Amino acid sequence: LSAAMLLLREVVGFASLARLARLRRDIAAAIAERDSKRERKAALRLAALYARRPELAWSGRRFREHARDVHDAGELLVLADRDVVAPLDAEARRLITRSAKRVATVTAMSPVVLIAVSYVLIENLRLLRMLATLYGGRPGVIDVLRLARLVFAHMVATGGIAMTDDLLGQFLGQDLLRRLSRRLGEGAFNGALTARLGVAALEVIRPLPYLASKPPRVRDILAEALRALITQSMP
Repeated sequence: LSAAMLLLREVVGFASLARLARLRRDIAAAIAERDSKRERKAALRLAALYARRPELAWSGRRFREHARDVHDAGELLVLADRDVVAPLDAEARRLITRSAKRVATVTAMSPVVLIAVSYVLIENLRLLRMLATLYGGRPGVIDVLRLARLVFAHMVATGGIAMTDDLLGQFLGQDLLRRLSRRLGEGAFNGALTARLGVAALEVIRPLPYLASKPPRVRDILAEALRALITQSMP
């Protein structure tokens, strides 16, 4: 029975992520073709995906009311981005910031490297799962690993890993980085990498591109995470 439940969970998780992927492809095609009918269908599917969430009830009603008056191609998805998905972006930013703080703190304070590395891996996978769940997916273990592969491939393709090191140096300054202890430096880098991974995950998971809202900036998330790390490390 336990094996059957685990298998069912993986199947449900795979189906939910596949549904998000199909919706994202349909939205991208509607934007590229400027097809108002296809756009309206995709936007209504997007609204229906989050219709049962209590925290989105008011914004969903506002979207449906305003959607009747939108007829120009492209405008309906902009409205959906602002009214339906933007409230989720605020929670996603909070999740990424919290994970970056945890990773930076545990890495800096852990006396055993193996414990720190294990925690970084677990926390990053946990962050991916929370973000996918937030946007409508319910990934199982296999789905989270698959999602991690997609996000890592996206980071490699966009130079996200190298940018993490450059961003850290620009934010703290090379002189301050040299003055930090080795453990604090590792904590700062791992926190920056977690922030970059979270932002990259949004670009993969989010059901539509940023149209009306602005994507979270790694620099802002990193500032909050490092501020907490430096404060905790001071006597």
